[in-house]
Amino acid sequence: MKKFALLSLLVLVSLVAAACGPKAKPFECTDPIGCVDIAPGDPIRIGYALVIAGPNESLGVDSRRGIEIAIEDKGEVLGHPIELVGEDSMCSAEGGQTAATKLTSDPSLIGIIGTNCSSAGEPASRIVSDAGMVLISPSNTAPSLTDPNKSWNPGYLRTCHNDKIQGAAMAHFVYEELGLKTAATIHDGSPYADQLQQVFADTFKELGGTITAQEAVNVGDTDMRPILTTIAAGQPEFIYYPIFIPEGAQITRQAKEIPGLEEVILAGADGMYSPDFVEAAGEACEGMYISGPNLAFENPLYDHFLEVHLEKYGEKPLSVFHAHAYDAAMMLFAAIEKVAVQDEDGTLHIGRQALRDALYATKDFEGITGTLNCNEYGDCADPQIAVNQIQNGEYVPIWEYKPQ
Repeated sequence: MKKFALLSLLVLVSLVAAACGPKAKPFECTDPIGCVDIAPGDPIRIGYALVIAGPNESLGVDSRRGIEIAIEDKGEVLGHPIELVGEDSMCSAEGGQTAATKLTSDPSLIGIIGTNCSSAGEPASRIVSDAGMVLISPSNTAPSLTDPNKSWNPGYLRTCHNDKIQGAAMAHFVYEELGLKTAATIHDGSPYADQLQQVFADTFKELGGTITAQEAVNVGDTDMRPILTTIAAGQPEFIYYPIFIPEGAQITRQAKEIPGLEEVILAGADGMYSPDFVEAAGEACEGMYISGPNLAFENPLYDHFLEVHLEKYGEKPLSVFHAHAYDAAMMLFAAIEKVAVQDEDGTLHIGRQALRDALYATKDFEGITGTLNCNEYGDCADPQIAVNQIQNGEYVPIWEYKPQ
């Protein structure tokens, strides 16, 4: 009996000592740009800034669906549900500025996926950077956005290709595959279109070709005949106009009506890769070429994605950056899991600079689009380009390019 009483006393003393012992030290944020605290059961909130209305909405809806499927596949992050909120960044600097300003006013937001258009990405990346957040774009392809001497801002990354690659790919296709020696370009003044056509022109000339004209239209223009007439004077065999759906459709419809351009070969880029473009351009787009990311992903995850997409939305993806948006979301979730500090009760603490550092340090991340490796300025893509031809209203891949 005495032994039992002594044992009971020792157990009681141990329990009291444990109760009175040192408690876990409360979390103290030492991150240089701050931390986000997420209470037990509260969601991890991420945002999107995408073009989800207007003539280019298929680009943004396509990306948003990619994010939604990523959230569905992931389920939760460190025991917390994921909540998606968003703003329409349109396809303009004004839209990007407004969307980024609204989203960054929410201090609980962890990161933002966007924008679609590089013109929106320039102001958005600056605002998001100043707010200490991260912005990961699935489709901003303008070279300037990851150039530290131009438009790059800390906290900006992208999972899509850099148009230094797309422009060069199209030049090689035209000069080497089609065997054409003269070309003209048209842009709309946006960072995306201007920089892409310039890379094409520079590479085409390096290969031995001649650029007969580099012209510009304005967003909203409908009468393209004056520009096309000017271009016709140079007698190009090929016209590359990597712009967006409304103006691209007008050029496509009107080009063959211009004397001297009846036989010219027409081509656009990923900003026009959408059923909406085919509908807007009509029969005039039949046979033209469209450059963009290669969607021939040798990855069973993409088969799963397409099955879920069809079941969830009742149709095929609308454009070409859905997989890049999926990868952007998954890359963000992985970075959160890497840096978050979790209390015993489930509270999460996420350092904003730590999150940036983890994203830039991304290496060998297996996504739908390939193996992602981010450099110090946010280019993360495994870049693969395809040239498609519109045949019977469908985009048919006919040529592939991967930089060595």
